[in-house]
Parts: sequence; structure tokens; C-alpha cells
Amino acid sequence: MTTINKKIPDTLFHQVKTIAEDEEMTLDQFIGLALASQISSWNVGKTFAKRAAKGDWEKARETLAKAPDVETEDYDKL
Repeated sequence: MTTINKKIPDTLFHQVKTIAEDEEMTLDQFIGLALASQISSWNVGKTFAKRAAKGDWEKARETLAKAPDVETEDYDKL
């Protein structure tokens, strides 16, 4: 385990403290969870960007052209 000593704005600290208390977590648990969540989001974004770079728009258009041109069912509409 690594200890990190950092200064954060008081307003942010009070928000973090309030959320941690409401969720019955320690500050350490909450901050660890928040960091893990943020890192996960960044990794997903990077993975998506890498996959998108490998994409082929022409192939995507060809695939979409094979889809039937029919009205969407009522249960499948937003």
C-alpha cells in the first residue's frame, strides 16, 4: 500500500467526506474506489479509440446496406 499526501480544495474534501459518510465508507475506501473508477473510464476510452482507429467505414456501410429497410417495431422505439 502506498500513502499519498496531497492538498485538495476544502469544498472537494467536504463533498468527498459527505459521500463517504453517506455510503458508510472510510475516506480511504472512497478515494480508492473513485480513483479505480476514473482509471477504468480512461482505459475504456483508450481501448475504444484504438478499436475505432482500426475500423473501416466502407465495410461498416456495406454491412448496414444488408439490413432490411423496414419500419421499427413499436416495442423497439425510444
